[in-house]
Amino acid sequence: MSAFRRRKGNLPRLAPELDDMVLGQVRRRLEMSWARGELDTSVIALMEKVILDAGQDWDRKAHRLGVLAQAAGRALPGIWRRQSPQDPGALLLHAWSEVAHTRAQGTHVDLSGIRETCLRAAELTPADPTPWIVLLAAMRWEREPYGEVGPVWREVKARDPWNREAHLQALGYLSPDECGSTGQVLDLLDGIRSVMPATAPTVGLEVTAFVHGYHRAVSAGGMAALNARDYWRRPDAASALSRAARDWPLPGFLGHAAALADLNVLAYALVKAALMDEAAVVLRATDGMATSWPWSAEGDPLERFSHWHGAISRARPATSRQ
Repeated sequence: MSAFRRRKGNLPRLAPELDDMVLGQVRRRLEMSWARGELDTSVIALMEKVILDAGQDWDRKAHRLGVLAQAAGRALPGIWRRQSPQDPGALLLHAWSEVAHTRAQGTHVDLSGIRETCLRAAELTPADPTPWIVLLAAMRWEREPYGEVGPVWREVKARDPWNREAHLQALGYLSPDECGSTGQVLDLLDGIRSVMPATAPTVGLEVTAFVHGYHRAVSAGGMAALNARDYWRRPDAASALSRAARDWPLPGFLGHAAALADLNVLAYALVKAALMDEAAVVLRATDGMATSWPWSAEGDPLERFSHWHGAISRARPATSRQ
């Protein structure tokens, strides 16, 4: 797991940057600027640096851009783009912030504008999958047909075969909630399960897909909701949970930018599957860092995480792992 920030003994907390301490400092500066009603353009230099410092760690670059897009509002990325129209970081943050904020408002994105921005960024940084990931996110939101989305997906895969953010976008697009079906989700998982490295940034995709499936069963109501706990007894779900619970909490096993987010998803799934001993180990491995999803499905995410983090930790004191 990333060693960007590992502080023992902290109370449970929510932070979108997870353990990326440098990103957290920039996010807080952004939020202070908005709280004061000022557009502190000196923050632009900090954003530029934190994006550049990700280098060719495309997984971390996507994580940083996603967090900044949520925190920066829409005005500041636009200002930065106007100041630096040939800076790929400025182009990508502007496009990603447009997608993030139009999704939050439930409106349509300017897909042609985002496409133009992303293609320009791709010309400036041809090895970088991030422009194609942002375009994929925009096309997913606009429910573009697969014939249009497929070529963009292949551009990502050609540059970074195990990019976590791209696979999450594909998972959402192919789900029965959006443009696909349960069968298409299973096809996606089957296509990567046997060839994906055990520690790839996409390691959490299968458990994430099962949590979405569990939520669909609960939200369906009736017998499906009553039998939702049985969902975790399915051989494929049980096998995925068993492998993840065995490996992910091991020191150094996960090293991608959003490892703590995947541990949260796993902890939630283990709680719902009533595998409390395994859940206790995984919750300890989060070091108290909560994520909004999937805990938000059942109320305030920090309260729900804190409830289980505290209850399980008190009931099952830490034991050594072999």
